[in-house]
Order: sequence, then C-alpha cells, then structure tokens
Amino acid sequence: MIGKLDEYMRFNQTAMSLRAQRQELIASNIANADTPNYKARDIDFAAAFKSAMAQPQPAAGGLAKSAPAHLGASSGGDFLPNGTPVLYRTPAQGSADNNTVDMDVERNQFTDNALRYEASVTFMNMQIRGLMTAIQGGN
Repeated sequence: MIGKLDEYMRFNQTAMSLRAQRQELIASNIANADTPNYKARDIDFAAAFKSAMAQPQPAAGGLAKSAPAHLGASSGGDFLPNGTPVLYRTPAQGSADNNTVDMDVERNQFTDNALRYEASVTFMNMQIRGLMTAIQGGN
C-alpha cells in the first residue's frame, strides 16, 4: 500500500527535490556574484527530471551505514546527489575578473524556479487533500 502512495506522489516529490537543489545552485551563483573567477552553475531541469523519473524508485530507507564514520549518499563534484550533472552557464558578456554570474539572469532564474516550486507544493497539497477526502469519505 505504501509503495502505491509513494508512486502516486513521486512526480511532485521528484520535481520539488530537483527544484530545491536547483534553487541552492542559483542562490550560490548570486552569493558569488563578486567572486573573481567564479563560474555560474545550473542544471538542465527537464533532462534531470526525465532522468530521475526514468530511474526505478529507490528502496525505502536509503543506503545502510554499517559504521557511523561512513559518508552519506552523495556523488560530490559537479553532480547533484541523484547523479544529475551540474552545468556551467555560458556568459552573455565577459567580465574583467572572469566571473560568469549575470545578476539579471540569476534573479530571473531564481524567481522562475521559486514559482515553479510553489506550484509543485500546491499540487502536492491537492494530492494529499484528495487522499484525505478518499479516506474520510468526502462530503
């Protein structure tokens, strides 16, 4: 039964997870706007989402650690924890300090991603309300 509920909510759960990770990347770009040689990073959300949905659902509970010193699941480097590659933005205009952050682009991407995250939250809430109605025998 839990497996069916997980699968029912997987679409919005995956979207929200990727959007949250993308928001962190964009926020990092904004925070490093004045850092010399910083390269603005982002992900291809559509490709990452398609890849995440194509992968089989991970088993509940995640990875087991046999010792407290073991590291958590993360691929590190230029990949998100789910294996999505982090890409570098191509700057529209060069800068003297080789920083590729364009604040106009970053603000627009940050706002767009935040709105889409909010939409995913709204859809998830609608799914939960639908389930509650079904459980309680909606009136």
